Formats: sequence, structure tokens, C-alpha cells
Amino acid sequence: MPSMSTTEEIIKSDVSSLDAESIKQQANEAFKAKKFHQAIDLYSKAIEINGENAVYWANRAFSHTKLEEYGSAIQDASKAVEIDPKYSKGYYRRGAAYLAMGKFKEALKDFQQVKRICPNDPDASKKLKECEKAVMKLKFEEAISIPTSEKQSVAESIDFRTIGTGTGSSYPFPQVTAAAVAVALVAILMLVVRPIVAILVAFAALAMYLVVKKTAWWAGSHGFLTKSQILNIDVEPQYTGARIEGDVITIDFVKKMMDDFKNQKCLHKRYAFQIVLQTREILMALPSLVDVNVPNGKHFTVCGDVHGQFFDLLNIFELNGLPSEENPYLFNGDFVDRGSFSVEVILTLFAFKCMSPSAIHLARGNHESKSMNKIYGFEGEVRSKLSDKFVELFAEVFCHLPLAHVINEKIFVVHGGLFSNDGVKLSDIRAIDRFCEPPEEGLMCEILWSDPQPNPGRGPSKRGVGLSFGGDVTKRFLKENNLELVVRSHEVKDEGYEIEHDGKLITVFSAPNYCDQMGNKGAFIRFEAPTMEPKIVTFSAVPHPDVKPMAYASNFLRMFN
Repeated sequence: MPSMSTTEEIIKSDVSSLDAESIKQQANEAFKAKKFHQAIDLYSKAIEINGENAVYWANRAFSHTKLEEYGSAIQDASKAVEIDPKYSKGYYRRGAAYLAMGKFKEALKDFQQVKRICPNDPDASKKLKECEKAVMKLKFEEAISIPTSEKQSVAESIDFRTIGTGTGSSYPFPQVTAAAVAVALVAILMLVVRPIVAILVAFAALAMYLVVKKTAWWAGSHGFLTKSQILNIDVEPQYTGARIEGDVITIDFVKKMMDDFKNQKCLHKRYAFQIVLQTREILMALPSLVDVNVPNGKHFTVCGDVHGQFFDLLNIFELNGLPSEENPYLFNGDFVDRGSFSVEVILTLFAFKCMSPSAIHLARGNHESKSMNKIYGFEGEVRSKLSDKFVELFAEVFCHLPLAHVINEKIFVVHGGLFSNDGVKLSDIRAIDRFCEPPEEGLMCEILWSDPQPNPGRGPSKRGVGLSFGGDVTKRFLKENNLELVVRSHEVKDEGYEIEHDGKLITVFSAPNYCDQMGNKGAFIRFEAPTMEPKIVTFSAVPHPDVKPMAYASNFLRMFN
């Protein structure tokens, strides 16, 4: 018979377990209501009471995933499988977080483990196959990729002043290239079933593609084909959309283009090329850190992430006016991905930049990168609405976007946040060689990925990239650089903004009801000189055509959304 003290301990343990289960149920309800921050807090309380329950850790991991806090999701899911190595959902949650970060090989290991634990689960089998395809596709792309040192500029191979002026051409190169790509995709699909056959098919596709590419290059360089014929983008007589006359992009053109986009009409590729190429010329001349001067009596507007929500972008312009020299804007990165109107957003912002470079400033976000665009929809959307050539072109132009802005020598504006070390000067940011894909560490990485935290000091990133930094870090950076305020974006906020670090840091996010599910407001900040006091304007989401977010994202990622 157990002693009285042992019995009391058992009773206390049972009560604690009941308390933890009750809190978990509250957390589940908060999750269903899409109150993910609240859900995380409640799961954390359940974990404090009973930290040996794998379900609590896995559920908190899922909540972190919904907030794009993939680093924290991986940590929690890893704890779940440590507690219970046969708990399939732990591996599932971790695999999903790895997928969202583009770490396909790590994700594959977790989904293989899910399959071992649940061999008859059709959902597990389906996701494993999708992950295997993604890994095989990645290996194939690595095999045929050209070393960075040998790559030629896509933009420099195109002259928008000569394309689209001829009579067109029916030459077979694009069709044959498309056939090669199709054969390659078949090879990827077959890798799972018949690897040897797949390898032979892949080699055939590669040979077909290289022959076509070499022939097209030779024909173009020897004068047998013009760039217009190689691109095959002459403007058809029946085209009724917006047109650019000559080199100058006017406000009338931009308004017509936006109106066409609003009615779900496409811009002709001829003019899309001109917008993107002219934007590249402008961005190339800018430093990595751009100084902005707002004269006394004038104002300046800073917007956060837009994420392909074109109709909410139009609403910002309705509320605050179109960009102009008298009404300048800074869009602080993450123009694309997730929302399914990213092409419309980026062409609109770029067109305003071409129309009047001082009317709109553009900063790079972590989603202006190949790895993010491949996963979160922009690459697929560009292929669908424009062409493969534009995928390469946008990737190149994104590398020209500045990384930071300083307004009136007072306000430091950056997409993500601050740095892993003190002593970073504005001159260090100006000196960054930004013309590349974002690295996984260093100043450029931290500018794009870091987040503030409530506690002082620095900590690991909840995203798994960059870091978290406290108010003391913010204050030291401002003091060392004679600045007054940090404005950043990068995070969904319920009200569209959040003021932190004793008023020294503001997060602004301009994509309301993010991904059609978060229920948040959007916001933008107006500064008026000379005081430059921030005036925050919030707004709600507006209706948009029935095209779901992530409509162009990778198949495997859509399966988890």
C-alpha cells in the first residue's frame, strides 16, 4: 500500500495533468480562432505544468509554423520526438517547417520516418512522394546549373529598345526548349520509380536543351536572329492594354496598367521587359544604403510587406495618394510571394520607380530571393503570367535592390532588423556588396531576417535565420550612429504595426488579412518634416478576385497550407 506522501504526490500529479489538459484545450480553441500568439502562450503554460507531453510541444510547433517562426517550430518538434520517438506528428511538424525553409533534404528524412511509423497512412505517403520529387528536382537543377563565375547577365542580353519592333518569328527554339524542360520533368517524376530510365531521360533532356541554347546563341551573335526574334515578343495589333510610347513611362501608362490589372488583364511582355530593365538601370546606380531627404513642410510614407496583395496596394494608394515627387513612398521589402498577384504588385512598383525615381524608394526583403520565390509562389506566378526568362530577370534585378534607407539623418529603415555584434556603422552597411543572393550569415543576412525581442541582449532567431535582438541593442545602435528611430517590417502584426523598445523601434506591415487567414490590419507610417514624428495609419483588407494565396506555390508547400 503506497504511503500517504506518495498518494498525495499522485493526486497532485493527476490534478496538474488535468490542469495542463484544460489549458491545452484552451490553446486548441485559440488556434482554431487563428489567434496563434495566444495559442503559443497557452501551450507554453501547459508545457510548464507537464513538459513531458509530446503533444503539447508538437501543437506549439504548429502554431509557430503559422507565424512563420520555423526555427522555433523545429526546436519544439524536435523536443516532441525526443520525448516520444514514435510520435509521428512530431516528425511531421518538423518536416513541414524544414520544407518551409527550403531545407528539402532534412524534410525528406522526417517524412521517411513518418512513413515508417505510419506505413498505411495515405496522407503520409502523398507528402513523402512530393518531398522526394522536390529533392530530386533540386539535385537535377544542381547538376545542370552553371557556376556563378560563368553566368552571364540576363538583363544585358536583352535590349528593350529593339525588342518587339519586328514582324515576329515562328522559329522553333522556345518550343524545343519547352519540350526539353517537359522531358526533364518526366525524368524527375520517374526517378522515384525507375531511376536508371530516369537518368537516361534526364541526359536526353539536358542534351536537347544545351544544343538549343548553343544554337540560339550562335544565331543571335552572328546576326541571323535579332533579340526581338529570339524573345519572340512583338506587340500584336489586337493588343488593347497599356502601351509605353518610346523610353518614357508616364503616369497615364501606369494608371492604365493598374486599371488593366484590376480587371485581371495582363501587360504585354514587351512593356514588362522595359519596366524591369529600366528599373535595373536605376537600382544599379544606388548605394546599398540610400539617404533620403524630406524638406521641411513635406511628408514621406513608409509601407511594410505587401506580399503580392495587389488590391490592398491599390487601397493604400486610394487612402494616401499615388506616388509622386510631392507624395513619396518607401516600400520596405517583401513585395512578392504568398499573395497571388505578385506580378501585378512588382510591375506597379517598378513602373512608378521608372516614372519618377524620387517618388518611390524600394528596399530588399528576405522574399526578394531565388530560394523564397521558388517555394512561396512568385516563381510559379511569373512562369504562368510572363515567361521563364522573366524568372531569371527578376532574380537578377532583386539583387540590385538597396538594403537600407536613412531618412533625414534620423530614421533607419530596414526590412528585418539589427546585428549580431555591436559597433556596426552606417558606413559598414554602405560597403556591403549586395549584388548577390542573400547569404546565410553576416550583415546582409541579418538586415533581411532579424527580429526584435522583448528581452535585452540577443537570442537565437525564431525563424531559424538571423537573430533576435533586444531594446538595449536597438538603443546602442541608434546612439552609435546618431539616429533616433528604427523602422522595420518582416512580421505580421494584429494592428498592422507595433511600437517596441521604449518607442525606439516600430514594425510596420502592410498586407492586411495576410494570406486571407490572419485577420490582421495593415498599416503605413507618414513622417512630416522637420519633426519627423511618426503618424501611423491602419486599414483593413479589401475584396479581391477569387484566386487563393499560394495559388502558384510549390505543390508540396500548398499541401501544408
